[in-house]
Amino acid sequence: MKDPEIDYQGIFDASPSAMLVLTPDLVIVDANTSYQDLVGRPRQQLVDRFVFDAFPKDPEGPDDLQASLRRVLESRVQDVAGPMRHDVEEPGRPGVFEERYWSPINAPVLDSDGNVVLVVHRLEEITEVVRACGPESDKRRLRTQLELYARSRELQQVNERLRQANARERQVALALQDAMLPAPECLDHLQAAVRYRPAEDTLNVCGDWYEVTQLADGAAAVAVGDVVGHGLAAAGIMGQLRSALSAAIRVVEGPATALDGLDMYTRSVDGALASTAVQTVIDVDDHRITYSSAGHPPPALAHPDGTVQFLDRATDPPLGAGPVHRPRPQATTGYADGAALVLYSDGLIERRREDIDEGLQRLADHLARHHKDDAEDLAEELTTLSAATDDTVVVVVRL
Repeated sequence: MKDPEIDYQGIFDASPSAMLVLTPDLVIVDANTSYQDLVGRPRQQLVDRFVFDAFPKDPEGPDDLQASLRRVLESRVQDVAGPMRHDVEEPGRPGVFEERYWSPINAPVLDSDGNVVLVVHRLEEITEVVRACGPESDKRRLRTQLELYARSRELQQVNERLRQANARERQVALALQDAMLPAPECLDHLQAAVRYRPAEDTLNVCGDWYEVTQLADGAAAVAVGDVVGHGLAAAGIMGQLRSALSAAIRVVEGPATALDGLDMYTRSVDGALASTAVQTVIDVDDHRITYSSAGHPPPALAHPDGTVQFLDRATDPPLGAGPVHRPRPQATTGYADGAALVLYSDGLIERRREDIDEGLQRLADHLARHHKDDAEDLAEELTTLSAATDDTVVVVVRL
């Protein structure tokens, strides 16, 4: 049977991603329908024009896009440029520029000798997301949002390479799991242990994730999250959210503010809505835990006397679940030396046809019996509570 001919022009035109094809001299040779719709210009106004004649650059503005294209021509490798500002001249108003933000990827097309013959420019506009951060005077929030997008775009590139590296889905899934759930970062004054147990009847990678971070001010940040679903799609979303929250907690003050940024970002990621996450920050000097939860099961704090407290005074709906973004709450509680903080995903406590309160009580009873174990032994012991039908993450921090 003869292989069917592939209409590459048709594929290019039908792609939902906005794309330009440029010569090495940065002259536009083609623009697909999605790109024309994004910039509001027909193909005949774009083709055969130098890209910066078609889209004049504000002489007072930054030159990030040109720098990215130059890197591709010089390095002959794909450049994930991350968020950048490139103002656009308003139609019918020469010399008047509107502030716009973009998330581009530029990729070279090489000939048999390795020379760049074309550049594929893929573009996504993120102006509205950046504006949602607030007034320009709010530099910290704007910097956070840009960092979230830069981290997510880099991770999307890694995911795509992994998917192309092997046709067998299970091998790709295992590689993603290894890349996205590394060993937890060492903490300066605390002992942390992590256990990840995949569901037995799915691919060996799912949507649960964790992050253990030593912050610059001496505090420790610990987070756990859960993406709906299993397999490669859930793994890709999981990696993006984990990376985004890791970036946010490093540059903003407090768990609630970090989850605020993650909530805004989640609304732009297909398949990420209704994901859950809980972020804690442990102040070692003051012996205090500050926390905020987006629809996630509450962390458990086992005190030295064996009593167990669930940190449930700052719980909000899952990420992106509300019709509009609203600031999230946070709360603080104290602890004594010898306590243990446990974060986990719902696979540890949920059972089919069982009320969630029964699962929480089972966790509290088990934690009370083993609260004196060191972090590694306690994490191992707690995983025995997990259901085989769902993946489970457990993070134990010995305080």
